[in-house]
Amino acid sequence: MAENEVQRTTLANIAGQLGVSTATVSKVVNGRDDVAADTRERVLEALRDAGYRSPGQRRRAEQSGPMIDVVFDALNSAYSTTLLTGVLDEAAASGVDAVVSVIGSGRTAAADLARRSQRMVERGRSGLIVITSAYSASLLRPFGERGLPVVVVDRMNPPPSGVVSVGATNWAGGRAAAEHLIALGHLRIGYVGGIQHSDCNEARFHGFVAALSAHGIPTRPELIMHGTFRKRFGEAAGSTLLALPEPPTAVFCGNDRIALGIMTEARRRGVPVPEQLSIVGFDGTYEARHSVPALTSVTQPLHEMGAAAVRALLRRIQGEQPGSHRVELATELVVRESTGPAPAK
Repeated sequence: MAENEVQRTTLANIAGQLGVSTATVSKVVNGRDDVAADTRERVLEALRDAGYRSPGQRRRAEQSGPMIDVVFDALNSAYSTTLLTGVLDEAAASGVDAVVSVIGSGRTAAADLARRSQRMVERGRSGLIVITSAYSASLLRPFGERGLPVVVVDRMNPPPSGVVSVGATNWAGGRAAAEHLIALGHLRIGYVGGIQHSDCNEARFHGFVAALSAHGIPTRPELIMHGTFRKRFGEAAGSTLLALPEPPTAVFCGNDRIALGIMTEARRRGVPVPEQLSIVGFDGTYEARHSVPALTSVTQPLHEMGAAAVRALLRRIQGEQPGSHRVELATELVVRESTGPAPAK
């Protein structure tokens, strides 16, 4: 059957389903304005449910090569911008156009994802990279139903089973940070993390605890705090910890922004870093490299994670089945100026 006959058949099926004429459905497809608003909405909904694409939309997708969507909840941190650079560099090297969007968080992001799959079909997109915590099985299901592969770069929690994801070795990074501080002679070591029950925070914290336990060092509840991955929380946590009768001599933080917040509070209180307080962050952002003193940090290969997400998505677009649904890149502890030997008693 010729392509135009297939399209007429599809439009006729939708027309019969809705009890309208094929001509009415055709007018909606072609953007004509001589269709009643309520009828137009019913037709558009049926077209979306059917995963309909016009011949022109398909030809544009075929002629222009792959075009992918990349969605973030925000681009207001070194973490996000470094990931984005990795995505864009790899996309350019692969001859892929990337459309970048910021969708916010919570209900706003969920609503955007719920509508995005059909928009991607209509605009000839080939796949989606999600760099936000706003995903779930129900939100990602429409993409699979429309044949749109998805790759998630997991910031907080891993995605639903069966979805390809890219992440880093959080547990190993947490253990490496604690081992570094223990080797410097620190015994009163605090942990200040982000959202307590997020998987990345839990993994970093448990790696930290495993190192302390292996050396017979107790985990002191008064030195453990969880909150948000923001600098402001780091400042508040630093204020609490440094006001203790016996403050920690070292702190491992769930990300660089928390660590920089604690460093700011230490400076405010006249506590020298690292002579009196050693601080380790996590992520390895350019903020860590350029802080004063430069921040020791467990570095995630953020640029490579963004690039790996593009490569994984292109393999799915080409019809390849993933050997593994999880790509986990190694972290590395980079020692800078914010850590030093434990102060003499």
